[in-house]
Amino acid sequence: MSWFKSSHSEASGNACVEVAVCEGEGVAIRDSVYPDRAVRVSRAALAALVSGVAAGHLAHLAS
Repeated sequence: MSWFKSSHSEASGNACVEVAVCEGEGVAIRDSVYPDRAVRVSRAALAALVSGVAAGHLAHLAS
């Protein structure tokens, strides 16, 4: 599985969110600090998460 980092990640490569395309319709998401732990979701679920974050719907979870 090939992992991709966001262009907004730290230059040192630590503390990054990484995404990999899985077989079928899935994607895997992990924190680079814990590379042995990943969550697999559908592409639709990832799109909904990204959309919700961009729209500010999850901002209350950051405090």
